[in-house]
Amino acid sequence: MGYSKYVKELYTSKDTMKDKMGDVLVERKKAWRKDKPIVRVENPTRIDRARHYGYRAKQGFIVARVKVRRGSLRKSRPTRGRKPKRMGVRKITAAKSIQRIAEERAAKHYPNLQVLASYWVLEDGKNKWYEVILVDPSHPAIQKDRKIGWMSKQDRGRVFRGKTPAGKKGRGQRNKGKGAEKVRPSLRANKNLAK
Repeated sequence: MGYSKYVKELYTSKDTMKDKMGDVLVERKKAWRKDKPIVRVENPTRIDRARHYGYRAKQGFIVARVKVRRGSLRKSRPTRGRKPKRMGVRKITAAKSIQRIAEERAAKHYPNLQVLASYWVLEDGKNKWYEVILVDPSHPAIQKDRKIGWMSKQDRGRVFRGKTPAGKKGRGQRNKGKGAEKVRPSLRANKNLAK
């Protein structure tokens, strides 16, 4: 078994993580809580996920760890009278996932880079941490690369248009065929604004 396969096994479930990396996780959380919300990382924490999304240890690739809040959409309880059923407080989620928010914050922090993808790393009761893979489209090593060279030819801001894997999931692009006719190219293009 290769190194990345062992790393993949560690992250199969949160119980497995606690059993095999209990002390490491505690120390990691302590250190990461004190860090800034967006931190550049030398090497990916989860090399298996990074390689899956196209990361390679070469010039032009950057990994940033982003801290974001946990939980669903915060909505205040109405002050005037309603039936509890009509309060509209519980089970209301945001249209954008927390992972997408993390990607967008990384893109704003590094305006000359483009987001390739991101993956979950860690969470506690209050925060979630994602590692975002960013690519420099103007770097000669990226422009000459056959696998990732398309990033230098594409228009900017792909993360803000939901073109990353997390963005495609949020837009329903993983569904194909029957029942997914109005998903492409977008919900708005099909006059189906209500999700």
